[in-house]
Amino acid sequence: GVLHDWNDEECLNILKKCKEAIESKGKEGKVIIIDAVVENEKEDKESFAAQLFYDLEMMVLVNGKERNEKEWSKLFFSAGFSNYKITHGLGFKSLIEVFP
Repeated sequence: GVLHDWNDEECLNILKKCKEAIESKGKEGKVIIIDAVVENEKEDKESFAAQLFYDLEMMVLVNGKERNEKEWSKLFFSAGFSNYKITHGLGFKSLIEVFP
């Protein structure tokens, strides 16, 4: 993932630029993101611990963060996107499609 390397403000700027690029072409498009979607209600304590570790690592190393679906959603809608779809199942990562 790339967006987890950035804080919310910088991530929002990146997403806004992506939306502008899609709209400037006058065609339908989407942003594809492969990144972590932290699940706050994990039954598997080892997975949850790993997610917390990665979140801490992002904060310390690059001032970024791992985000849950609610946090991703807030960024997408704040950047002006109208919808998104998250497909889990890539291990710790998920496929996120974001639509203008």
